[in-house]
Amino acid sequence: MAYNFFATISRMKYIERWALMRNSRQENLCEHSLEVAMIAHALCIIGNVRYGKSLNAEKAALIGLYHDASEIITGDMPTPVKYYNEEIKRAYKQVEAIADISLLHKLPEDLQPAFEEIFKAQDGEDEEYMRRLVKAADKLSALIKCIEEKNAGNSEFRTAEKSTLKSINKLKKDLPEVEDFMNDFLEPYGKTLDELS
Repeated sequence: MAYNFFATISRMKYIERWALMRNSRQENLCEHSLEVAMIAHALCIIGNVRYGKSLNAEKAALIGLYHDASEIITGDMPTPVKYYNEEIKRAYKQVEAIADISLLHKLPEDLQPAFEEIFKAQDGEDEEYMRRLVKAADKLSALIKCIEEKNAGNSEFRTAEKSTLKSINKLKKDLPEVEDFMNDFLEPYGKTLDELS
């Protein structure tokens, strides 16, 4: 019997992000997930090296890779709609959870528990903290997209940048790794290729 999990996951490249906004360059879910994975990994390394944490950076990267996989089934819901109020937010979380279960059932039964550890939060303080860093990585990726669009002369992302920065500033209070990443790595995203050389 053949299983559909990876063939389904590979369709992430067809999910366009920021669908209701004019983009100077389209971004698909695969690109976004890779960036979130790399940033989440970096945030955990920063936490371990600079703040004495014991975070599983490799698992954070995997969670980042799969963090929006449910959108293959649900589509990309614009943030203002998804978070319009608590009722919609709660309902959408339920839809995402059902989509995740649907994806996991596309795996052989003996492999499902290993992937469940990526898709579903496990108990433990370090696990919870690590997953918060993955969410922060998601926000940082959104901010980077806003910066790139602004640098391309697209003012469409002005309000998205403000609201994303507001969210990140809240996160920085409890997650010093986020501030470190911003201080150490954010500014070069505005540079040209020649300036990065």
